[in-house]
Amino acid sequence: MEQTQKRETGIVRSNRETARGHYVIEVELPGLFGVVCPGQFVMFRPGTGETPLLSRPFSVCSQTETGETTRIELLYRVVGAGTARMALLRQGDTVNVLGPLGRGFDMDEGRRVILVAGGVGVAPLIFYAGLRRAREEDSGRVRIVAYVGAADEESIVGVERLEPHCDEVKIATDDGSRGFRGTVTELFRNDVKYYEKKAVVVRACGPRAMLSALADVLDGQGIACQVSMEERMACGIGACLGCAVKVRLGDGSVGYRRVCKEGPVFDMEDIDWHEN
Repeated sequence: MEQTQKRETGIVRSNRETARGHYVIEVELPGLFGVVCPGQFVMFRPGTGETPLLSRPFSVCSQTETGETTRIELLYRVVGAGTARMALLRQGDTVNVLGPLGRGFDMDEGRRVILVAGGVGVAPLIFYAGLRRAREEDSGRVRIVAYVGAADEESIVGVERLEPHCDEVKIATDDGSRGFRGTVTELFRNDVKYYEKKAVVVRACGPRAMLSALADVLDGQGIACQVSMEERMACGIGACLGCAVKVRLGDGSVGYRRVCKEGPVFDMEDIDWHEN
């Protein structure tokens, strides 16, 4: 059943830099905002009135119920005017939040879970890992291994949030300043042969180039994978069609699906990774 989205005024509770140019903002919202599934996102905008800045999509990193209110965390990197303005927000400032939006990850698959993250794509995977661990009392222990990639050591984010929920966290940096020297998908390629294919599922989020490389790694492996796509969005509710991606349809033809509505989480095999 499709979840109802709400546009709410939130209050900033904290906004802190966690790595070079990367921040985590915690926002308090009314308790009726709704339960967020890992992989879902919100459209976020500083302030409550008219603004020249459009709302921007951010994956939810965590959600905490506090009685009459709920708190969500968003992980973001400063890359332009909108995120630069976000970095200036302080405790008590008001913000505009629309959500929860989109399709999240399937939560109950696999006795082994591999997480593959690039940059701020780690955000929904932190949420996913924490929730899988919280559900273990009913379903038994799940082994979770995370692969986290970044350009260099100073750009690595989220590892300290993943570690309490993972059995192992492996790091790759392009320049070799921490962990494996190379991309996160190259690191995973070295290990994929050691995983029992039918028992493993992969959850991934990051730039399209990373996800496309991951698709090549998993090609023919028989490992189920879901990916959370990062695309530019104007509306977040499927009206503008600006975030459509090319997909393979069941009859062998191709079509397009909206990342904000039918995604952002897709089965990896459904995406046309060779789209120009």
